[in-house]
Amino acid sequence: MIDVRDLVMRLPGGSGPVTILDGVTLEVPAGQFVAVTGPSGSGKSTLLGLLAGLDRPTAGTIRIDGQDIGRLDEDALARLRRQRIGYVFQSFHLIPTLTALENVAVPLELAGAADAAGRAATLLAEVGLAERGRHYPAQLSGGEQQRVALARAFANRPGLLLADEPTGNLDSATGSQIIELLVAWNRGQGGTLVLVTHDPALAAHAERVIELRDGRITADRLNGAGQH
Repeated sequence: MIDVRDLVMRLPGGSGPVTILDGVTLEVPAGQFVAVTGPSGSGKSTLLGLLAGLDRPTAGTIRIDGQDIGRLDEDALARLRRQRIGYVFQSFHLIPTLTALENVAVPLELAGAADAAGRAATLLAEVGLAERGRHYPAQLSGGEQQRVALARAFANRPGLLLADEPTGNLDSATGSQIIELLVAWNRGQGGTLVLVTHDPALAAHAERVIELRDGRITADRLNGAGQH
C-alpha cells in the first residue's frame, strides 16, 4: 500500500538547510493501522504531509499502491487525494461558512457523486451527528467538529486515511470517541490508517508503532494489544 524509500526532507534555515527527515524507509501493507510517535520536531507531521502529496521531498520516493507520487503533477496529485486518500487535521480545517452537512458533501460533490447530500447525511449519522447537519462549525464543540472532519475524510471511501494528531485538541473523553471511530473505520472498511500522535492511549490501539526521533526511525514494532 505504502512504500517509502530513503526519504529526505530539508527546509531552508537561517544558518543553512534544516533536515526534517533523514533517510526514512518504511512499508505499510494494505489494511494496517500504524501510529507514528515521537517528540515534537521529530518529523512526524512532515512525513504525513509527504505521504499525502501535500509537500514534495528533497530526495527519496513514495509509492502509494505502486504509484510513484513524486512523478505526478499537481492535478494528478489532487485527483489521487480526492479518490484514494482521506486526511484528518488536528485543527479540523472545516469551512466556516458551510454547515456540517455541506462540509461533508464537498468531497462528494468534487468527485461527482450522485446524491452527495444524502450520502453526507448518512456519514454524519454514522459519526453520531445526525441532528447537527444544519449547524455551522462555530456552533459545534471541538469533538463535534472533529467528527464532522472524520465524516468528510470517510466520504469517498478512501483506501488510505492519514490523521495528524486527531485527538490533540480534545479532552480525553472526546478523544476516546474519535479513537473508536478511527478503529471502527480501519476494521470495518479494511482501509489503511496512518496517524501521528503524542497520545499513548491512541497509539495503544494501533497494530504497529513507528517512532521518529530527529527525522529518523528509531523504533518500529508490532503492538500486541492493538493487533486484530
